[in-house]
Amino acid sequence: MTAFTSKIVSTSDSYVTNRQEMLSLIDDLHALKDRARDLSERRRPIFEQRGQLTPRERVVRLLDPGMPFLELFGLANYMVDTDDREKSIPGASSITGIGFINGVRCMICASDSGINAGAMTQKSGEKLRNCQDIAIDKKLPFVHLVESAGANLLKYQVESWAWGGGGFQRLAKLSAAGIPTFVVLHGPSTAGGAYLPGMSDYVIGIKGRGRASLGGAALVRAATGEISDEEELAGSEMHATTTGLVEYLAEDDAHGLLIARDIVGRLDWNKNCARPTIETFEEPIYDPDEIAGVVPVDYRKPYDVREVVARLVDGSEFDEFKPRYGSTLVCLQASIYGHAVGIVGNNGPIDPDSAAKGGQFFQLCDQADIPIIFLNNITGYMVGKEYEQRGMIKHGSKMIQAVANVRVPKLTLYIGASFGAGNYGMGGFAYEPDFLFAWPNAQTGVMGGEQAATTMEQVARGVAERKGQDVDEEAFAAQKARLIHHFDSQADAFYTSGRLLDQGVIDPRDSRKVLGFALQTCWEARNRTLHPNSFGVARL
Repeated sequence: MTAFTSKIVSTSDSYVTNRQEMLSLIDDLHALKDRARDLSERRRPIFEQRGQLTPRERVVRLLDPGMPFLELFGLANYMVDTDDREKSIPGASSITGIGFINGVRCMICASDSGINAGAMTQKSGEKLRNCQDIAIDKKLPFVHLVESAGANLLKYQVESWAWGGGGFQRLAKLSAAGIPTFVVLHGPSTAGGAYLPGMSDYVIGIKGRGRASLGGAALVRAATGEISDEEELAGSEMHATTTGLVEYLAEDDAHGLLIARDIVGRLDWNKNCARPTIETFEEPIYDPDEIAGVVPVDYRKPYDVREVVARLVDGSEFDEFKPRYGSTLVCLQASIYGHAVGIVGNNGPIDPDSAAKGGQFFQLCDQADIPIIFLNNITGYMVGKEYEQRGMIKHGSKMIQAVANVRVPKLTLYIGASFGAGNYGMGGFAYEPDFLFAWPNAQTGVMGGEQAATTMEQVARGVAERKGQDVDEEAFAAQKARLIHHFDSQADAFYTSGRLLDQGVIDPRDSRKVLGFALQTCWEARNRTLHPNSFGVARL
């Protein structure tokens, strides 16, 4: 392969401006995540009074020290419960991601009971189900640290209840697939939440704190008149001695997490996965930290996507596929942490030649069993008489068809604009990439606000002309401003991530590490042998 020669000058005005603007967005990202952390930490005195660990301390105790943890859906529910950007709390009252427990790569979900006692938000259930889907697809043991007040009945929505059953269905699917599921019962798990331990393979209950029941004491009294003690009704000790719901009784949170680590370790999970060949690789010649200055925050400012790739791939080396044909689509062969990859990036809108080139490149990657990485910065496919007559629809459709049907892992990063059908052709959300992350400067939607407003203005002017009506310029200007705001307010990465249209917003400088972690996760899934059964492990 050929090492790329960068043309970036880190002292140039454009680089300095790009870096300042990108770092400002990264600061905004951290500030948003800190909202949930800070709000949860306010209840630390209560956790300490009870002799409990805080939710984030539980996650830290569960994970192997010094090993990577890939957070997923960290902005879930942002701008969903409220339109106030300054007050919206991201995270959907849970902490989720992929990490290592006793050397085993696992999916971890933890109730953030420091926020509204862990009560579910509008996106909590969807976030949980998405994590379960990843666990099923990537063959990851599923570990759930449970302490939740359950559904917020004041915000009841029938569709949330209907979809909610999918979380329990997925627990059954995981078990039947031969993927073990675990619950550490740190606190209450009532009503539908009782099926979280009920449907799991291994349950660890914390003495005096963990509780599971279909009806809490208040509900039981309201429904039947029966006055019940919470421990007798739902406590971990009762379940460990009377119902058999709890397999392992722990003295406190720390003990429960230690038991969980021990159980995961004793399963010898990694014996059913081939050991990866240790590939030698070189770090990029160009520092990934420079990405913050390479990419403009404004997607309308052009740059060479190869400059990004040179800061992601081993040795900053890659070979380019058809560099002189369909040049607005850049197709590269490279490696990341020793994993061979095909990389597709954008240096402009996709024209018919670019689409044809992309469709062929995707098929070649599929034939060679090489994962595809999409660096998604696309304003769309070209329009106009010339491009229509050159077969834009036909070639664009074949590109999209190839994206939809490749069998190799697809990893997508939204690194700028991602509009219209261009999003589809570049492995967007609906095309089910194995992993999909966004940079904080990313903008996604059917089109940009300015483009949408201009299109609607031209249509409205045409209608007025046909009817012989006078044009009210002030009204047109006001409508244009409203449309720009309507489209652009829904396009930024924080807003779309809050709606789970990606798996999280990441610092662009972490992209190489994130891609490497995701590639290894995909490799393990494709090389792991499971031992499925028909119905999952029944609790008897």
